[in-house]
Amino acid sequence: MPSNRRRFRSRPMRAALLATLLAASTVAPAQVLFDFDSTPIGTPFPLDITQSGLTAHLSATGNGYSIQDPLSTILLLPTGFSGHALVPSSVFLSDLLVSFDVPLGDFSILVAPQVLACDTTATLRVTGYLGTTFVASATSTATTDPPYMWPSSTLALTSLQPFDHLVVHYDSAPAGGCDYGVIFVADNMTAALADSIFANGFE
Repeated sequence: MPSNRRRFRSRPMRAALLATLLAASTVAPAQVLFDFDSTPIGTPFPLDITQSGLTAHLSATGNGYSIQDPLSTILLLPTGFSGHALVPSSVFLSDLLVSFDVPLGDFSILVAPQVLACDTTATLRVTGYLGTTFVASATSTATTDPPYMWPSSTLALTSLQPFDHLVVHYDSAPAGGCDYGVIFVADNMTAALADSIFANGFE
């Protein structure tokens, strides 16, 4: 009998949890693309963008970023870029800060550092946090053949532990002497909601 009471009491909890998960599933699909094309050219940071019900808050350190046309600003369209993109507002190092209104399990963004005809390329890093707690980090470098000219790569972070804040950082410059700047442009950001809630003892 006591065990029956425990099971009976757990049913409302399960029902409430299921309702919460179903409500969260209507917030956004499994994978959401932010291509920035619907945001007007010249829009500065900080900036909130909502796509398919998911809101991303974009901010930065230093002089920040704004929405621009890469062809008009860096005079080149990195591989995979199209339309509007995130472009730094100065030639000085500036971290891109991204936060979301719900926890994520997967994040990626297309990045291209300022590397001008170099034999090596820069490394970029993304670090994910849940609030202020560190979760995980990852790096990316271009995989094309040199010489490198604003080479693009996908900077991605996937974690079983959810995260809702990310820092995209210029991690290291190209090795050897060449022409480069410690800045990067970014486009085509994707986010996927955390799906690990079922693994946390809710059987």
